[in-house]
Amino acid sequence: MEYSPVFHNLHVVSSPPVKNKLFVLSIMLSLWVYMIYCCVGYCSTMPNLMVGSVTKHEQFEVENGVAAVFNLKDVGMSRDLLNNENDLDSRGEDWDEIRSEPRTVEDNAMSSIFNESESKKLPQAIIIGVKKGGTRALLEFLRVHPDIRAVGAEPHFFDRNYDKGLEWYRDLMPKTLEGQITMEKTPSYFVTKEVPARIHAMSKDTKLIVVVRDPVTRAISDYTQTRSKKPDIPSFESLTFKNMTAGLIDTSWSAVQIGMYAKHLERWLQYFPMEQLLFVSGESLISDPAGEMAHVQDFLGLRRVVTNKHFHFNPTKGFPCLKRPEGNSKPHCLGKTKGRTHPNIDPDVVQRLRDFYKPFNRKFYQMTGHDFGWD
Repeated sequence: MEYSPVFHNLHVVSSPPVKNKLFVLSIMLSLWVYMIYCCVGYCSTMPNLMVGSVTKHEQFEVENGVAAVFNLKDVGMSRDLLNNENDLDSRGEDWDEIRSEPRTVEDNAMSSIFNESESKKLPQAIIIGVKKGGTRALLEFLRVHPDIRAVGAEPHFFDRNYDKGLEWYRDLMPKTLEGQITMEKTPSYFVTKEVPARIHAMSKDTKLIVVVRDPVTRAISDYTQTRSKKPDIPSFESLTFKNMTAGLIDTSWSAVQIGMYAKHLERWLQYFPMEQLLFVSGESLISDPAGEMAHVQDFLGLRRVVTNKHFHFNPTKGFPCLKRPEGNSKPHCLGKTKGRTHPNIDPDVVQRLRDFYKPFNRKFYQMTGHDFGWD
């Protein structure tokens, strides 16, 4: 019989050892294909580490939504407001449009991939005040940054829940990766006497951020918020004075007391050096959000990821809204409980309040080295 190379090759291929080798090779090839597929899926869920770019997951966390700041026209709470902040903003549920969006498959995939390497840490930075200054807006702007993880609701640990202990507090925090900053915000911390010592006891290196705003505007905004929940409260004018005829300002009313920033700051400086505090202008957070965010990111030692491309000014609402840097998706703005219409306040009362705050403002400017231009 004549020798045939074709039949010879077929004979070799059909030999048992070669079959085994091909079987092993096919398994290895399948494994490689699966690994490549997994890597592609994994990479698509990773935060984008390129400077100036942020992933969808990082930009708009569904858990508490994102939003913007307060109306420039804001210029206003019962006397117990220092312990009466249970509004929607405290629970982090005030942000519209985004809350109905479901978590994506990528979000869930990333969560499961990082589950073992993530851990809950005590916050390295805290937004400590002030109420009705723009703290919610600042927190949501910061949550766009991929290197920040922040709890949405206000924990009120250092003022109301301190007896529950640090482990209870830590458990409230979101999980973070190595290098990410854990944050929270509770505006009443700034005016609560016991808080500076308590935060210092947790960590003397904690970075503290205070969002301040024209104290007269802040007081009226404060009052407006309370009146929306308690329509039968007395007028702003009657709450402002101990004796309206004598013109004596009632500093026991928290809406007035909170705006005495210099007095509160003195307590903090007993425990923390000035370089560990950053004062953010609530007015600039509206007029120049990117500029204020640059200062905040520098203070926290972060690369400047949140920039002009993340903001869109809404002329109807009167403040900037957050947007995705890429695409044409609708910007996400402040919820309906923000930017309330303020009552008309007697101009004479407003002027008396301005005169009352002037010495406090001047001292605050000297202490911080910054003139906020409220006078």
